[in-house]
Amino acid sequence: MKISSPNSSSSCRAGIALGSNQGNSLLHLREATAAILSLSSSSQPVAVHSSSVYRTAPVDCSLDSGYFLNAVVEIEWNSGPEALWAELQRLEILAGRELPHPRHAPRPLDLDLLYLSSHQGVFGPIVLPHPRIGSRRFVLVPLSDFAPRLFLFREKRTVQEQLLLLPTSPSVERIEQTLL
Repeated sequence: MKISSPNSSSSCRAGIALGSNQGNSLLHLREATAAILSLSSSSQPVAVHSSSVYRTAPVDCSLDSGYFLNAVVEIEWNSGPEALWAELQRLEILAGRELPHPRHAPRPLDLDLLYLSSHQGVFGPIVLPHPRIGSRRFVLVPLSDFAPRLFLFREKRTVQEQLLLLPTSPSVERIEQTLL
């Protein structure tokens, strides 16, 4: 069920969370960022944002999963959410992630579509905005690098305001400048 969807011919801002805890995680994030930037379907100059890279303890995973590296990028996108989600799934597979995969299992690459401008609702296999964006420090801290005033529809707060309400544990530690 689509609740709200802007005109698909207009350009939208897409926020994408990147995570990795297998192999060379920093390399996985860098390669994924380059591939994501190549997906941006605008023929005009693209406004792109990227967070720093953060090291985080695993959340909802077994303790032996190892630390994750996380980041968030924002691109311009001219198609619908289903098309972008399919491209992100393809990039995960190219990075070595097996589909289907067990939930919360270690992974070389995890890409989550967080938002696509004002799209709200269920679009095929995805829900926008991401239903757990407001409870994940490992997403909100990187997102606050470039969008602290982004309004979170479900929480009815900005990213910055929502971060103040979350526990400070597990820690989210900046380890690297942006992926761009």
